[in-house]
Amino acid sequence: MSKTDDILKNVVSHAKEYGFVFPSSEIYDGLSAVYDYGQLGSELKNNIKTYWWKSMVQLHENIVGIDSAIFMHPKIWKASGHVDGFNDPMIDNKDSKKRYRADQLIEDKITRYEKDKKLEKAKALQGDLDEAVKSDNLTRLKEIIIEHGIVCPVSGTKNWTDVRQFNLMFSTKMGAMADGSEVVYLRPETAQGIFVNFLNVQKSGRMKIPFGIAQIGKAFRNEVIARQFIMRMREFEQMELQFFVRPGTEMEWYEKWKETRLKWHLALGGDSSKYRFHDHVKPAHYANAAVDIEYEFSFGFKEVEGIHSRTDFDLRQHQEFSGKKMQFFDPEINQNYIPYVIETSIGLDRMFLTVLSNAYHEQDLSTAEKKDQRTVLHFHPALAPVKAAVLPLTKKDGLPEKAREILGDLKFDFNTQYDEKDSIGKRYRRQDAIGTPVCITVDHQTLEDNTVTIRHRDSMEQERVSAKDLSSILQQLTGWSSLLMTT
Repeated sequence: MSKTDDILKNVVSHAKEYGFVFPSSEIYDGLSAVYDYGQLGSELKNNIKTYWWKSMVQLHENIVGIDSAIFMHPKIWKASGHVDGFNDPMIDNKDSKKRYRADQLIEDKITRYEKDKKLEKAKALQGDLDEAVKSDNLTRLKEIIIEHGIVCPVSGTKNWTDVRQFNLMFSTKMGAMADGSEVVYLRPETAQGIFVNFLNVQKSGRMKIPFGIAQIGKAFRNEVIARQFIMRMREFEQMELQFFVRPGTEMEWYEKWKETRLKWHLALGGDSSKYRFHDHVKPAHYANAAVDIEYEFSFGFKEVEGIHSRTDFDLRQHQEFSGKKMQFFDPEINQNYIPYVIETSIGLDRMFLTVLSNAYHEQDLSTAEKKDQRTVLHFHPALAPVKAAVLPLTKKDGLPEKAREILGDLKFDFNTQYDEKDSIGKRYRRQDAIGTPVCITVDHQTLEDNTVTIRHRDSMEQERVSAKDLSSILQQLTGWSSLLMTT
């Protein structure tokens, strides 16, 4: 197993051990590409959503949020192009009976070339892939796979089928009677719920161009490939903004949102060298420009957010298929027009993995006298699932009672934990492993002068403070303002 595989394996193992992510339906041997978020994972996920919502909606006077339904009229997906064109190029290995996305097999080979310092080969292969994708040449994709000796990860053989297109939408029936039921789809994206509500939001909110509509919601895709943990899931969550602009200004807004969104990622404190923009060689049918923000995971650079200039495609399509005018009257230029749209779309689950991967560290703290190490999650304090742990030094002499009194004062404003089991050192390590920024130790001196010891996660330094100041200290350290002001 390679070092990169070890890193991902360790992150996955840590996520399960400490209650971040579990395989779904595990007692029934699981369900491929479906995961459940545990007690700490759901807290971290909610914090990521809050960070996105506050920065996109709360901080912008011209952006509002909605929550549209998962089920929508099936004609919506005909209008959007998903019924006819929402496909991935798939290839099967005849020996393992496994199915793969052809372009991703080739991308993995490019990553291996890069890691092996075969940069010329990587560059040439990337060029061949770009050309094949741009021209929808499925035959060429298979030829590239054969030429570069790409083998099935399971069987290790090169016994491939031809490359075929595979539609990713889940369908079901709506209606009480089988004969009278109608085929509907689980939405493969949340964007269309925004577009079909464009007029409702614009009129009820008296919105003026430019303005945005944001949404966080579930989406569903029949992903054939289950790999790289929560990178590719069949049930996932998106955080999307559709920003409506005057035609002719879309590229200016496209560049502005590129800069804004990258800044949002970097505000969390990650290594800026691990992020990059990757322009689409072949933008989707609705876009005149598209770029991905990619993060360098242990298994290579992968998309975490997409930014697209969608032109007026979606609103125009819905105007045609619904027969309703999807236009805006602009009083500044005295014209009616269908707005153009800039989209920022971020996969919440991928963002979760980005935050977790960026935070995960195995530290060797050994000295000449003693071997010591810790696994620590360096979350930004605002995202940390638990903001503070309150720890009585011992389980006697009134220390637990005092500790719970302090906990009671803090829990209304902060997510906190109480722990009195094992030595104080082991309890510190447990909190490091879940990313708690601060541990508050209550000792005998606390009973005398109402002071406690604060131990900081990242530096492991300790300081003595008054218990009455804990709330303001935690607010300054973990509050949203410190993070949002940098975005």
